[in-house]
Amino acid sequence: MITHFGYSDGSGEYYIIIDSDKCSGCGKCVKKCPQTALKLETEFIDLEDKTVAAIKNEHRKKIKYTCGSCNPESNRAPCILACETKAVKCVWNPR
Repeated sequence: MITHFGYSDGSGEYYIIIDSDKCSGCGKCVKKCPQTALKLETEFIDLEDKTVAAIKNEHRKKIKYTCGSCNPESNRAPCILACETKAVKCVWNPR
């Protein structure tokens, strides 16, 4: 399952995307996030519990500001680079 954390408004589209099918739950992206915006959580996926990365609730509506300093539009943000399974991506399209 692909989950989009973020929003689209008049200033652009700002999403951190986590593919739970690819996420191993290793936590490397969580450790590398300088803003501590990521967490590991247990989700019920395909009839079983699975630990996956997610954006903390308090950061979901302010992704543009929380993650902007990591230059996510380049896909070189620390969380993206730390993910060996390529489960973390972003959509960053300012208008």
